[in-house]
Amino acid sequence: MTCACAFCLCLFPLLSIYCPPLHVDEGTKERGYGHAIVAGVERYPLKITKNMGKKRVAKRSKVKPFIKVINYNHLMPTRYGLELETLKSVVTLDSFKEPSQREEAKKAIKKLFEERYNSGKNKWFFSKLRF
Repeated sequence: MTCACAFCLCLFPLLSIYCPPLHVDEGTKERGYGHAIVAGVERYPLKITKNMGKKRVAKRSKVKPFIKVINYNHLMPTRYGLELETLKSVVTLDSFKEPSQREEAKKAIKKLFEERYNSGKNKWFFSKLRF
């Protein structure tokens, strides 16, 4: 995503990204605290070797995404940034009102993440965090 601060927000076991238009500093009636919408990788792609067939490579290249509303106090900014312009139109605050809208947003995010992974860009984003 493109943002002025170029932050990639890191949760303890998960890498995630967010965009400044998708945050609320003061809070709302439902959530009385400052929060942001984050999208990230819940299940990472598996390792691929040269001697694997196309079918197996396609199966192992799948990514399971998540979207969450998270309190600012639980976010940690890092130096990494990820540019996904189309994510702004897919994930909105309205996508959390109904489960069907949330599932649609997850499918769109999954498609974007898999395209990015298969193109070979941002390899650091699709590797597990090791602590």
